[in-house]
Amino acid sequence: MLDRGNLSRRGFLERSLAASVAAGLPIWYAEELHAADVAARAVKASGVNGKLNFGWVGIGSPASRALQVYGNSKRKGNNERIAHVAVCDVDTRHVQRARDVLKKDGHDTEGTGDFRRLTDRKDVDVVVVATPDHWHALVAIDALRKGKDVYCEKPLTLTIAEALAVRKVAEETGRVFQTGNQQRSEYGGRFRLATEIVRTGRLGKVKTIECRIGTNPTSGPIPAVKPPKELNWDMWLGPTAQVPYRIDPTGKKTNGHYEFRWWYEYSGGKMTDWGAHHLDIAQWMLNMDGKGPKEIEVLGDKTEKPYSQNDGYNCHPRFQVKYTYPQGTEVLAMDGRGTAVAKMFDAQGKEDKVGDSDNGVLVLGEKGTLFISRGKLLVSDPRFLNEPIPESLQLYPVRNQDHLGNFLDCVKTREKPICNAFVGSSSVIICHLGVIALLSGKKLTWDDQAHRFVGANAEAGNKLISREMRAPWKLEV
Repeated sequence: MLDRGNLSRRGFLERSLAASVAAGLPIWYAEELHAADVAARAVKASGVNGKLNFGWVGIGSPASRALQVYGNSKRKGNNERIAHVAVCDVDTRHVQRARDVLKKDGHDTEGTGDFRRLTDRKDVDVVVVATPDHWHALVAIDALRKGKDVYCEKPLTLTIAEALAVRKVAEETGRVFQTGNQQRSEYGGRFRLATEIVRTGRLGKVKTIECRIGTNPTSGPIPAVKPPKELNWDMWLGPTAQVPYRIDPTGKKTNGHYEFRWWYEYSGGKMTDWGAHHLDIAQWMLNMDGKGPKEIEVLGDKTEKPYSQNDGYNCHPRFQVKYTYPQGTEVLAMDGRGTAVAKMFDAQGKEDKVGDSDNGVLVLGEKGTLFISRGKLLVSDPRFLNEPIPESLQLYPVRNQDHLGNFLDCVKTREKPICNAFVGSSSVIICHLGVIALLSGKKLTWDDQAHRFVGANAEAGNKLISREMRAPWKLEV
């Protein structure tokens, strides 16, 4: 008798394999991904003793990244091992929305406006941190010290000092920590394959990597108004300076929810928003996790001055920051305006092109060129994609395609996730180096082991490594 279950599974995998090939992946790589998927399904099918209890800090906004991660938690296999028991947000509207979403899926959650009530709970095993950037370090450190495993959204921290603090506490506590730089896992494994191609030397020596991360929005003056009654504005500001809540009449521009990204007080603009993704990949390609560039400078003729009146978005609208690495490679963090390449190919030999401002990572090597984005992987010579990567040169023990799933597996095995605290802190430090160069306007020399600027202009850079926190909040490590 035919086993319809096996036929169904085989049919699913065949369709999934075909979809990966149609998406531009080489056949050999698609087969490796799906072999790994079959193995992962077999492990998960064996069952997990009990469920992990999740608590969510910063969830419920209509633009909430946390709700997207929650959606990922419902993937087959993940949902069977997770219970969601608590949510936290400083806006009561968000708390209620999150509770309603989770309740529809059968989770009865407690809501709170203070993350410490959530991290104090003995029954919470895992804390997901998806607050604005200026809160990431304090919440993550608190959760780690209270024995929780942590999944923290990118960019990992607001400052270099905070990144080093999170790394230190994660190491000291031994908890499992994943940073939400999901390009190392997801998007069909394209970024990992691109990185392995670069690391095997198929492009020759890498001369330049262009990280095209987009322009920063601009606003002009935004009026100060009374915060909504549902929003605890003082708690939202937390360790940052006490300032008025601002929102324009359209409700679209503010210094609060989501739009905080375009204020250096709370984030780093596109340097940390998309830079946390693409600069992370550049670091991976250069095998520089835990290390960094020796020099950072702003290309002045490519950079616009930001708005400076303290009542509107103050990130540099357009910019190019050049990082020079010890091996001579130059990495550019740029809004766009990069190198256009007219003749590129996917894994099936189909010709394509790269525009000068296409979002993604362009690698220019002595022997060839590669472009990677969330939608495509292109090379100047299809042969770069045709040959399998030797197992000895693969970058992680398993070819996981589920970033949260990788974290959950590591919670069980106590191994390190693909973007653990060491990796996440290393990559966000590169982003902060760019922000510091923009804010100081100086060419800087970086010591990646001492984590200090040295030589000329060192003082201008070092004073921006950390930021004073408003009482009673402190970064104590």
